[in-house]
Amino acid sequence: MNIPILIPVYNEQSTIGELVRRCIAYANKVYVVDDGSEDRSGEIARREGAIVIRHRRNKGKGAALRKGLEKILCEQIEAVIMMDGDGQHDPSEIPRFIQKFKEEGADIVLGNRTNRRVMPLIRRLTNKFMSLAISWMTGQNLPDTQCGFRLVRDRVLRDIDLKACNFEIESEMLIKGAQKGYKIVSVPISTIYHQQRSKIKPFIDTYRFLKLIASHIRKEMFFV
Repeated sequence: MNIPILIPVYNEQSTIGELVRRCIAYANKVYVVDDGSEDRSGEIARREGAIVIRHRRNKGKGAALRKGLEKILCEQIEAVIMMDGDGQHDPSEIPRFIQKFKEEGADIVLGNRTNRRVMPLIRRLTNKFMSLAISWMTGQNLPDTQCGFRLVRDRVLRDIDLKACNFEIESEMLIKGAQKGYKIVSVPISTIYHQQRSKIKPFIDTYRFLKLIASHIRKEMFFV
């Protein structure tokens, strides 16, 4: 199966080398979008065998994912696996996503982090709220909508128009995919948290999420 891996990174030189090295065992191509890093993230990723795409300045996770997908979708693929570059996702769990994709004919396979108690409290509360809201909007049970570890089928990525530039792209992907009738399922994965500071800004990113939700509610009301 032709399922490349896409990893957006911003200043992740301490983790990206090992991550790329491990991912290569599961995919014929690993794409890394270096989102204006001020360290050696891109250089290290390239040295380990990744195809590196670079933003000259930091544009945000959503912009990095969209840039990577623009490149990947020029090829014939079946799906894309997306992962974060900070070491919070275990590449050995990639086969779970592919198995779920094949067995259930899913269009999006979303990681569901177990034992989320190891996450900072504000992150747990924000994730819980967002997951409940998006589950309600989509009519599907999506227990961990903010997980960046996911598999998305080729046809979904070609069919939805992603606009977000920041972390809310993960919610946008699910909302727009569900609106098009695509099947979303979850697969349990481990929760890995290191001591590094999260790049998510709880207040500004929650605001962006609420703005995204409000825009989709307005559209649904308008077209009813």
